[in-house]
Amino acid sequence: MPYQPPTALPAGLLNDEEVQRALRQHDFGAIFRIARSRAGIPYARIAEECDIKPIRVGEVARGKGQITSFAKVVAISDALRVPGHMVGLAPRPWEDSGSPGTENTPENGTAVRRRTVLQAATTAGLAAALPALHRPTAPLHVTNGYVDELRRRTARLRHLDEFLGGGDTYRVYLGEYQATKSLLRDATFTPSSKRKLVALLAEQAQQAGWAAFDGGRQADAHSLYEESKAAALEADDGDLHGNALAFLAYQAPDPQVAVKIAASSCEAISPGSPAGVRALLHERLAWACAVAGETSRTERALDAARAALEEQEAGEPQPDWAAWVDDTELNIMTGRCWTELRRPLRAVPVLIRALDQYDDHHARDKALYLSWLADSYLAAEEVEEAAAVTGRALNLASGVASVRPRKRLTPVLKELHRYRNVGAVQNVLQAAGA
Repeated sequence: MPYQPPTALPAGLLNDEEVQRALRQHDFGAIFRIARSRAGIPYARIAEECDIKPIRVGEVARGKGQITSFAKVVAISDALRVPGHMVGLAPRPWEDSGSPGTENTPENGTAVRRRTVLQAATTAGLAAALPALHRPTAPLHVTNGYVDELRRRTARLRHLDEFLGGGDTYRVYLGEYQATKSLLRDATFTPSSKRKLVALLAEQAQQAGWAAFDGGRQADAHSLYEESKAAALEADDGDLHGNALAFLAYQAPDPQVAVKIAASSCEAISPGSPAGVRALLHERLAWACAVAGETSRTERALDAARAALEEQEAGEPQPDWAAWVDDTELNIMTGRCWTELRRPLRAVPVLIRALDQYDDHHARDKALYLSWLADSYLAAEEVEEAAAVTGRALNLASGVASVRPRKRLTPVLKELHRYRNVGAVQNVLQAAGA
């Protein structure tokens, strides 16, 4: 058998300062040069393993252009076994020195403590800061039991999203997805264990895609959702396929296209779909319809979601990725939908009741939901109430590695600027740096 040059960088080389710097900067040109000069991996071999034209590898190595495609980044990382681009935390451009709500006062003590924890995690990297991230050693032959172990691990990691934004969790979730993809390539399986692992890959792609979306990586999110959809189809998992479509609908820029995709996601519901999954897909259809201004269809979708939750039997097993859907979540979605439809008299009471049940520890999500409450107060011309709610949202959003709270609050602050002569509004605008 002819000699095949290696494609994996030696483990010792991954700790080299030059390699680590290149990984942090996503400088794959430098990685290619190091792979050839210090590990003996020729460009032709890299090109073959990564499905890149050899001339392109050479050009990037000489500093002509960069690798920006998400699919190619994943392929290179898999081929060279260099997960460094997913280690540690992403840059946090939303946390500049002028970010609002950074004063150390009793009112925002939670946000200050949260920033302290995140700064410590940034210094060490999430993988070092959270011992639970150490992935179990992969066997050569994958059994159903090992896939179940990985699924429980994925569920544990998902709970990071309750407290951290996508800018902090994206690389962790992406690493899990890439590791599972490598396992599918390198290990052997039974037909059952392979199908279960492909389904897990679909689930992990959705998790990484959500973090990418939350962290402002829209193109990466779309690619991951598409990867998830393909994997769910391969695994014959209709529920995950429907959820992949729901995520794609949520991201679609055209409201009518979003409604069409969301409706397709609900068509994936089967008689065996758990209640939580059915409620989740119907409420995402409701959201797409609300954004498109379709009031009647929004109401029907919300009613279907509520009916699904009411049919849920005590102890009925739910997949972890849908287990968070409950009455409080549905009430929040209901309030969001009525806000989008400019019906503040309906939106305000339901949002107030739901947010009273929502803990401040879920800072990103509560900041987002408060932004819809502020929006509805403005629609009802309750300016002082809108200002007070906006101030709470700004405080909660401070230090959270997510682009979405600021994106949601920007038009609210712009609208509040019309009432800048009101004292309460002046205070909020000053805090926001507007």
